[in-house]
Amino acid sequence: MPPSPTSIHITPTTDPVHGRVWRLRAEQVLDHPVERIFPFFADAHNLEAITPAFLRFEVLTPRPIEMHSGLILEYRLRVHRVPIRWRTEIRDWDPPRRFVDTQLGGPYALWHHTHTFEPLDGGRRTLCRDEVLYRPRGWLLAGLVNRLFVQKDVERIFRYRFEKLEEIFPPAG
Repeated sequence: MPPSPTSIHITPTTDPVHGRVWRLRAEQVLDHPVERIFPFFADAHNLEAITPAFLRFEVLTPRPIEMHSGLILEYRLRVHRVPIRWRTEIRDWDPPRRFVDTQLGGPYALWHHTHTFEPLDGGRRTLCRDEVLYRPRGWLLAGLVNRLFVQKDVERIFRYRFEKLEEIFPPAG
């Protein structure tokens, strides 16, 4: 069975508050209903399963985590071998359609991630869409930092995520 359709695009844009930012748009179609897909994403600890090992990503917020708007999540990871704490807030929680998380502290100057889940084919399949507005740290050098390191890392992370989700939710045969 062929892998599910996927796409990743990163483009520069301008944000009225943060200036130059980058917009990642990623899409993956999974051959399962949204009622099966969304609960996987509703468990923050599942993020460990779809994050590449090179990041040594760990959810620090103890279980059980009841997702809701305003929830603060804590993580630990390594970016190019540098240990980093990452703190995010769930800004919008609208199961099973969407949720939004925003970095409060961590490796980026800006990270605003919108996850949407759209039923396809009468509900048999799900379009998982990610839109991330991000800005690397580095102020005037943010463009260079993005080109040399961040964009490649972000693309690699999302490609890995696609592969893992395909393993977890294999196409129906």
